[in-house]
Amino acid sequence: MPEFNFKQYHIRSMNAGSAEERAAINQELKDFYASLSEEDQKSFNEQLQTFLVKEMGRLRSDYEAIKGGIKE
Repeated sequence: MPEFNFKQYHIRSMNAGSAEERAAINQELKDFYASLSEEDQKSFNEQLQTFLVKEMGRLRSDYEAIKGGIKE
């Protein structure tokens, strides 16, 4: 079962210079997914879910840290 590097797509997308470039990166990921076997697609989906949960947790933690540091 291959390990998928979602972070590379995430970083490239965040640094994209335009909406068109971001769309091209997303299409590249979709094309890659379509080229996988059914078994690898299942693994891809599971690993993607794990990546997204970790990223959302990290973002929430960052947000809470920033929010907590702001005095009103």
